[in-house]
Amino acid sequence: MKISIIGVGLIGGSIALKLKKKGIAQRVLGIDQNKQHLQQAVELGIIDGTADLEEGIKNSDLVIVAIPVDAARKLLPNVLDLVSDQQTVMDAGSTKAGIVQSVHNHPKRARYVAFHPMWGTENSGPGSAVAESFAGKAGVICNKELSAPDALQKAETVISALEMHPVYMNAEDHDIHTAYISHISHITSYALANTVLEKEREEETIFQLASSGFSSTVRLAKSHPEMWVPIFKQNRDNVLDVLNEHISQLRKFKSALEKENYDYLEELISNANKIRGILDK
Repeated sequence: MKISIIGVGLIGGSIALKLKKKGIAQRVLGIDQNKQHLQQAVELGIIDGTADLEEGIKNSDLVIVAIPVDAARKLLPNVLDLVSDQQTVMDAGSTKAGIVQSVHNHPKRARYVAFHPMWGTENSGPGSAVAESFAGKAGVICNKELSAPDALQKAETVISALEMHPVYMNAEDHDIHTAYISHISHITSYALANTVLEKEREEETIFQLASSGFSSTVRLAKSHPEMWVPIFKQNRDNVLDVLNEHISQLRKFKSALEKENYDYLEELISNANKIRGILDK
């Protein structure tokens, strides 16, 4: 299969590496406005060559759009303008409703499969790409009934090659669930990092005293705003809903401490411990 990757960063690069390793991709072309990323991706063997948008699409069986979600929303209609009825387009965005809506009435909508690989790190760029990143993770396909059977089958082949398990849902449900399990985690991490930076002005103290718990909690705060501001923008209503609930929970902890109600504090922590039974399955 000949593949073009639009956006050869962490996600696009990792997908390319795995598909090449599994023999699914005979050739991978990289399309990216960042020329340094393209050069690095070639040097690392992530892609076999570079192309502009028209050339890359023309010479591909599969086009994977792996760029920030606001850019994907704008670019996807143009990509579909250029594909034939034998080609397939997938995106890898962390929000889906806005992207799906952007091509809802496109005459070639059936050539598109809305895809979200449920994996990511705080790092970015092709140098962070890892072939085995996706193994065991969920590969979400949204609104599969709107994709042509052969396009859907090709996307499922990709998910299988990435060693992910497929999950099917509509775009709106996807965005609600990712607000709960992913997007709020990033906001919490950013807020905690800002709290510590505001209260603890001695950088050396942060470095010396940072425990594994603190480091793991603020790890996501290293994630780039170029990716996450568009995600929060696209999923604003759902993120606000879960953020309001999160603030409510923080107020409960604050109230328990203010009133020295340690029985209630224990109750809050014990209730939170129920997450162990879900995550440890």
